[in-house]
Amino acid sequence: MVRNWTKSASEWVHKSLFKGAYVDFVAAGVITAAILQFVGTGGSAMSAWARALNGIGDGPDNILASATLLNIAIILLGWRRYNDLRKEILEHRKAEAEAKALAITDPLTNCLNRRSINERTADLIAEADKRDMAVAFLMLDLDHFKTINDIHGHQAGDLVLQTVANRLGAVIPPRALLSRLGGDEFAIAFIFDGKNRSAVERVAEDVIEEVAKPIDGPAGELAISTSIGISAANHYEETAESLMRRADMAMYHSKKQGRNQFAWFESSMQTEIQTQNMIEKGLRTGIPAGEFIPYYEQQIDLESGKLVGFEVLARWNSSALGLVSPDIFIPIAEECGLISDLSESIMRRALTDALDWDSELILSVNISPIQLRDPWLSQKILKLLTETGYPAERLELEITESALFENIALAQSIIGSLKNQGVKIALDDFGTGYSSLSHLRALPFDRIKIDRSFVTTMDENSESAAIVEAIAQLGQNLRLPITAEGAESVEVVNRLRALGCGKVQGYHYGQPLSVEQTRWMLARANLLPNEKGALNSGSASDSAEQQPAAESASR
Repeated sequence: MVRNWTKSASEWVHKSLFKGAYVDFVAAGVITAAILQFVGTGGSAMSAWARALNGIGDGPDNILASATLLNIAIILLGWRRYNDLRKEILEHRKAEAEAKALAITDPLTNCLNRRSINERTADLIAEADKRDMAVAFLMLDLDHFKTINDIHGHQAGDLVLQTVANRLGAVIPPRALLSRLGGDEFAIAFIFDGKNRSAVERVAEDVIEEVAKPIDGPAGELAISTSIGISAANHYEETAESLMRRADMAMYHSKKQGRNQFAWFESSMQTEIQTQNMIEKGLRTGIPAGEFIPYYEQQIDLESGKLVGFEVLARWNSSALGLVSPDIFIPIAEECGLISDLSESIMRRALTDALDWDSELILSVNISPIQLRDPWLSQKILKLLTETGYPAERLELEITESALFENIALAQSIIGSLKNQGVKIALDDFGTGYSSLSHLRALPFDRIKIDRSFVTTMDENSESAAIVEAIAQLGQNLRLPITAEGAESVEVVNRLRALGCGKVQGYHYGQPLSVEQTRWMLARANLLPNEKGALNSGSASDSAEQQPAAESASR
């Protein structure tokens, strides 16, 4: 019986410890030696114990009994060592599998990650070349995703990313690759007939439609949309990196065109990106170098005809690029995160310029919607006022309608903090966004500004004229003063006066002036207290050199 058990145990050792997946030669050797020793001693000891239990003899001697018990203990310890090692190896292999999964997938969405989409797309290109097909690469960026994170929290943002990933997986073609590149960017790659671009466009349209469906969030519905850039490869020499780079350019073009749409890559986009990179580089060096300077557009009181203030506009004469329009450099500054530095630089110079101007003159400065996302904005502006010594009551900040809807609570906090220190707040570009009467009541604005696009077309467009009249009437009903931008003719000025607009600005009163031209004009009008009488009264526009048309205000 003992010999049969010993034989079975030996077979188990051979199969489990030598032929299994978890070979432990130390444990196997110890257990084998213990079993062989048990064969030599166990039979005699166990027989003696059996006889002793039946009252025959005294059992095995102490040495034999100890040797037998020691063998049993060694066998048990060997088994325990083997079992512990087996568990350790299993855990190690599980960790390895998880590490491999993390190396190729995004843990939040289970999509491929950036590294693996590159490798898999390269395989797709090779396969497509063999089949005389092409590869489409779609780059997706979720529109205003940061706003969801800021307002609803990162938990809601994660929910949006997971939901979008699931929706994309449901509409993309079979065998298509789906990747989350990072943040709110996704990528899709698949093989298609290179002569049938409409098939790719149908996929893009399906994606846009699916992503745009409302998402049930913890605090209500979440709205999201996506902008898509598309590139195609139909030659084996194409690389995944170049395909992705071109799709990325097309995606940014899609965003600039209004978002929630797709665009195919075109070679002109590459030139546009190169120009944008040059401007961004110029911004990064030009802001600290002082290349950006304020220009001043006059604001006139319609009732008295007197100068009452200026709107501050940014101008850039780049050492490398020459004169650059604000319409070009301001959007790029917003995109690359430099708008706050640019705005603070311009504002500091303007506040310093205007320190000794007449105390009745107001400076109006535009605030970008990007800046209004900064919870420290009010502190930064108040710090500028303190450092320059400029009176807070002579500063008016202009906030666009669109900026209010990203985070109304934060806007209320910033506006309230600034107004408590005496800073005036104007609602800029009114009529172009989605402001409601509830917002006008909830936020303590001091003034409404009518967007110049309505004012400049009053004479030719009855709808523009009706909008201007409605805003003027609204201002009177809410007891909010009105400033109209874009007054470029006597006829428009007279119509605005008849509507009850308090202030106007526009090229009818001259183009924006440099600080030197502005001081010359103020001195002639006796609006420089320290230089009164130095010049006779007159108009700066009579002799001051006029600059090119003021294309856009600094925001």
